[in-house]
Amino acid sequence: MAATDWYAHKSLENGVFWIQERFYESGNRANIWLIRGSHQDVVIDTGLGLRSLPEYIQEKSLLGDDAKRKNPLLAIGTHVHFDHSGGLHQFQQVGVHKAEVDALANGDNFETVTWLSDREIVEVPSPGWRARQYRVKAVTPTHILQEGDVINLGDRQLSVLHMPGHSRGSICLHDKESKMLFSGDVVYDGSMIDWLPYSRISDYIHSCERLVEMVDKEEIDQVMPGHYNTFGGKRLHRLASNYIASAGTCHRASTSVVKSIASLALRASNSRSAC
Repeated sequence: MAATDWYAHKSLENGVFWIQERFYESGNRANIWLIRGSHQDVVIDTGLGLRSLPEYIQEKSLLGDDAKRKNPLLAIGTHVHFDHSGGLHQFQQVGVHKAEVDALANGDNFETVTWLSDREIVEVPSPGWRARQYRVKAVTPTHILQEGDVINLGDRQLSVLHMPGHSRGSICLHDKESKMLFSGDVVYDGSMIDWLPYSRISDYIHSCERLVEMVDKEEIDQVMPGHYNTFGGKRLHRLASNYIASAGTCHRASTSVVKSIASLALRASNSRSAC
């Protein structure tokens, strides 16, 4: 299957494109965001990487032909979970938070929580493809990100916000001028996942408190999440506040059990050698 068939996109306002993998039908299907700048373009998250995302972007002319863009496209992972990081190896420039650099560089499919089934791929990307063969390919990041870093696109800047909880290296990217937040899996319009091997509820609470504060300060008008649809600041405030309110003793106890089971299952699943 050609890359042009595997992906689809929509053009949004302010030079932002929303890209998805058409034949990955799962709640884990991640949103891929492409942001054009006057001197640098950025893709935020890269999906599974089963077909070439750079090829799709080029074939669809999503970057235009502006000669001022002298820098190669920068691919940033909001975190290294497989549904977001699988295509990072396809890019010359790759950025992730410093806490997850080693996991990506080592191809650690436990920390990337690689878990894919045949039924989720409704049309195989190549003859004979099977989900059991799938692994996140190792890549050494060229950009090691941390809290406070600014990604300069020329006419717009993206501030790196370290927001752990879902994973230890989860980040959001904040366009302060447009009040737009690219939130990864820190928050989306669904149940927040805090039971994975490197999830931590106390960190998640703190991250949600930061989000509530940002909304209260009117710093966020629109959220471009890692999954599902976009939403506004009021919805973000409610989602973050609800998580804080629900993360009590009972939640922590039940989550601990689920986390143990998930960790064992992931260890077993990813002990296999890639075919």
